[in-house]
Amino acid sequence: MVSHLVNTIRKVVGISGNVISLFLFLSPVPTFVRIWKKGSVEQYSPVPYLATLINCMVWVIYGLPMVHPNSTLVITINGAGTAIELVYLTLFLIFCHDKKKRLKGLLIALVEKLVISTKSVEYMPFFLSLASFANGVAWTTYAFLPFDPFIAVPNGLGTLFSLAQLLLYATYYESTKRIIAARKETKMEVNLSEVVVNGNHDPKKTTRAT
Repeated sequence: MVSHLVNTIRKVVGISGNVISLFLFLSPVPTFVRIWKKGSVEQYSPVPYLATLINCMVWVIYGLPMVHPNSTLVITINGAGTAIELVYLTLFLIFCHDKKKRLKGLLIALVEKLVISTKSVEYMPFFLSLASFANGVAWTTYAFLPFDPFIAVPNGLGTLFSLAQLLLYATYYESTKRIIAARKETKMEVNLSEVVVNGNHDPKKTTRAT
């Protein structure tokens, strides 16, 4: 009776985890829509998508019947995640104008370093961090019904890292708004200066003066 109840709860939590994971995988869509429209990856980092791809591929292997039987929920969602992340990375490379720099950055860059150095979370997608946190909580809970250290440990760590990202976001949210506002103001001043300069060098005015 107790075993049946635990299995039922585990299945419900697993399905919930799959739904949250799918939300996690699809959360960067607005980011890539912006990249598509601008035709550039700007300052976005490819690290989160590469890390998620590797994570999904490892879990697909773990969920194979010959490795860990009865892991259908694990293998299906991570198979979908692998495909989605491959699409993201393909788009990233297509719209990356400095490919050598970006590929090198795959090995040494972490999104938190950029956030801390610039005090801006403009290029750290909030919904990706939020979905990562929810995903970690769901799969950590799943790992305790019954206890599976191979699922519990990485997802527990992932929950902590995602929480750290959310704390960074909360810390630098206001400074990000000030940075964006200052950038827009500077851009407007530059455009106004160009209009004034072009007006002073109007060929018609020069001809009349001659």
